[in-house]
Amino acid sequence: MNKKKLCSLVMAAMLGFGTLAGVTNSEAASRAELAKISINKQGTNFKYWNKESNAFKQLTSYMKDITDPKSKNFIPVQDRIAVFDFDGTLICETTPSYFEWMMHIHRALEDPNYTPSEQDRQDALQVKKAVESIGVPVPTSNQAQAQDSVFAGMGLEEYDNYVKDFMETPAEGLTNLKRGESFYLPMMEVVSYLAANKFKVFVVSGSDRQAVRVICDGIMPVDSDNIIGTDIRYLAAEQGDTDGLKYTYEEKDKVIRGQFQIKDLQMNKVSAMVREIGKQPVLGFGNSTSDSSMLNYAIFNNKYKALSFGVICDDRERELGSPKTAEKMTNACNKYGWITISMKNDWKTIYGDNVKRSKPD
Repeated sequence: MNKKKLCSLVMAAMLGFGTLAGVTNSEAASRAELAKISINKQGTNFKYWNKESNAFKQLTSYMKDITDPKSKNFIPVQDRIAVFDFDGTLICETTPSYFEWMMHIHRALEDPNYTPSEQDRQDALQVKKAVESIGVPVPTSNQAQAQDSVFAGMGLEEYDNYVKDFMETPAEGLTNLKRGESFYLPMMEVVSYLAANKFKVFVVSGSDRQAVRVICDGIMPVDSDNIIGTDIRYLAAEQGDTDGLKYTYEEKDKVIRGQFQIKDLQMNKVSAMVREIGKQPVLGFGNSTSDSSMLNYAIFNNKYKALSFGVICDDRERELGSPKTAEKMTNACNKYGWITISMKNDWKTIYGDNVKRSKPD
């Protein structure tokens, strides 16, 4: 074992992310291998896709059309904008719930180096109960406030390192997979394909923006400033309760995390895209009805030919899909005209052949 790997495992143990004996090597695609799939100027041959699937045919046909200068549907490079939800669209959200929810539960209830307030402990217990009873509940502002509270006061580098260490924990419910490696291989190919066709890709997530930046770093051709997510306030360490308009950042200061600001779901996603992108996307990818506004914004009243896709969690053998959730999203796709992407039928693999459900359905 090399020195860098050993240091990583020791740090994980110190933070309470498991003992050295409990940390196992992943047999899924490593983060370096994921990067080779998506950060690839030549694009992809879509080896992880069923090329007879409707979603594959629709996407590739669309791309040939809008990149052809002779087509009436040609889209100039500067207007080729694609937006992706994160959890459940690019990465697993069922281990057994969102990455940030599981990290919140760990921080408040399991981290031996942190003592939460009684309110934070009770909030985390409610989140844990919701996760255990229904797996992936619908996020709310109250839950986001609770998640942000346990990290308030933490420095930026400290928080980034905490996220990195939690990425090393096993993806619960699946074998041979770490949380930080649980990206969907077929969707990595989509991102690569778009980048090769000169699309600018944005991740528009309901999860904490900085956590998503850390998880995505080096995995996809997406700059950190192209990641939009739930936001918190950032403060100077010496600022206290002083209004930001009345406080000057000094040499002795550092930036720390504050409390929750806004949850990036539904219409809030559209508001953020208008503010931070400044252009209407022409491709949208999501996996839940909380992405409805984002997906509809891409296709409704667009001056360009535009498509939106909905990832359906219908695989119960290679993934932790939910028939109820899959049906709900399929109905939304049919209602609004989004193109369905079936995990079960459209993808040849999800994480790699060595990753399977740890328990039968």
